[in-house]
Amino acid sequence: MTFDLAMFEALLPFIAVGFAAQLIDGALGMAFGVISNTLLVSVLGVPPKQGSAGVHLVEMFTTAASGISHVAHRNVDWWLFVRLVFPGIIGGVLGAYILVSLDASITRPFVMAYLSLIGIYLLARSFGVTPQPRRPRVIAPLGLIGGFLDAAGGGGWGPVVTSNLLLQGSDPRKTIGTVNTAEFFLTTSISIAFIVGIGFEAFTTATIGLLIGGIAAAPFGALLAKRIAPTMLLRLVGIVLTATSAFSLYRALA
Repeated sequence: MTFDLAMFEALLPFIAVGFAAQLIDGALGMAFGVISNTLLVSVLGVPPKQGSAGVHLVEMFTTAASGISHVAHRNVDWWLFVRLVFPGIIGGVLGAYILVSLDASITRPFVMAYLSLIGIYLLARSFGVTPQPRRPRVIAPLGLIGGFLDAAGGGGWGPVVTSNLLLQGSDPRKTIGTVNTAEFFLTTSISIAFIVGIGFEAFTTATIGLLIGGIAAAPFGALLAKRIAPTMLLRLVGIVLTATSAFSLYRALA
């Protein structure tokens, strides 16, 4: 009994992270990986490669459900999907390989700097930074970069790819549905790459906690989206990401 209680207490912080991240992701359609990895690495002290690996394993389940839903509702642009998914997989595997190959003390400042920039960008978007509508032209390179940063930073595919496609004028409904569906294949490939690179040691207590919290929060995302304005959610995400990542970056460089 004591062992079981101790295990549950060890899981609680990670369950809370997974719950909060999925709650926001369900309302925004992005940011589960970024928020989870930021809190895991910055606050809970999980090494970057273990944090990224665990987040991507959990996202295999959350993105599978999301992708199936978008396909059923015909929210997927298959022409855009094909041009995103293959470059995304290549970039994701490359990012995972680089993250595994480097020492955590070396990668930490770069990961935190990247997450800080994502937080600032989301914060800026919450104040209405939007472009004039136009047809998107940069797709494959965006998928490659988004996949790479997603693996190296433990999150970012949604914020990077979705936001940039929308900035180029892509249809919001099709963009969100296509990017979310492609993300399942991306996270699966990245998880396999982490297993090959560092074995199953990549998946720790943090992974189990994230999975429990993420599944528990999944039904509440849509309800939250109805209660709180998307701009306010973006603003809150931007503030949290920027503050935690900047603090962690400061500690890593101090």
